[in-house]
Amino acid sequence: MIPLPFRVRRRRQENADTFTLEIEPAGVVSPFAFSPGQFNMLYVFGVGEVPISICGHSGDRHTIAHTTRAVGTVTRAMAKLKCGDLLGVRGPFGSSWPIKAAVGRDVVLVAGGIGLAPLRPVIDHLLRRRGKTGRVVLLCGARTPDDLLYARQLERWSEKCEVHVTVDRATGAWRGDIGVVTNLIPRTPFDPQTAIALVCGPEIMMRFTVRELQKRGVSENRIFLSLERNMKCATGFCGHCQFGPEFICKDGPVFRYDRVKRWLEINEL
Repeated sequence: MIPLPFRVRRRRQENADTFTLEIEPAGVVSPFAFSPGQFNMLYVFGVGEVPISICGHSGDRHTIAHTTRAVGTVTRAMAKLKCGDLLGVRGPFGSSWPIKAAVGRDVVLVAGGIGLAPLRPVIDHLLRRRGKTGRVVLLCGARTPDDLLYARQLERWSEKCEVHVTVDRATGAWRGDIGVVTNLIPRTPFDPQTAIALVCGPEIMMRFTVRELQKRGVSENRIFLSLERNMKCATGFCGHCQFGPEFICKDGPVFRYDRVKRWLEINEL
């Protein structure tokens, strides 16, 4: 429960309001182990603490990365951190993407906006072990081309798997797909009878994504979602993130769809 001090090693602006911090332990250097899909509680000293998904680590596994949108008091303070500044870290917490279930199957990853960040480590994991799965397909949506995350990494991923990107509104020299990300699902090549789907993005986007996947024939026990609620303690103690009988911080954030579908159908729960 006590935050450990980490130091900002590198800061990268992803788009107008979203940035990535790469951080490393400020004390004894040791590998930071986490599973793709888990999150940390990041504490800006004197300001507060927020849950942020872990979006990757360096090759030596000492440096971990978090991609964050500056939307609240803590994340706006975090956006002002510079290389060498300190912040506190608790974690990792929560459940992870079902990597073992992907063996021998097609994998469909659907990301909306900053929802690509929690999927990033599982994409890297799958592509490092490319021979262990079937087809790997990433469907990625954003508001505009300028809002896309990890533009260079998307290009590198496309060399090893299928990457399809769409935007709600085209700007500049954009010549790709226009429309919501769910429009890509009917024409995406994968085997719906065996594929698993990993989905992260705004909740309404995930609801419609599930519907389109089911229309293709993907069963609800092979669809996994990363949910988000107001997490404060990360241990299920405070109750802020309760979702039906579940606690997002402790039982999630990654859930199999059939486990939470009853609660997702209740608006504004």
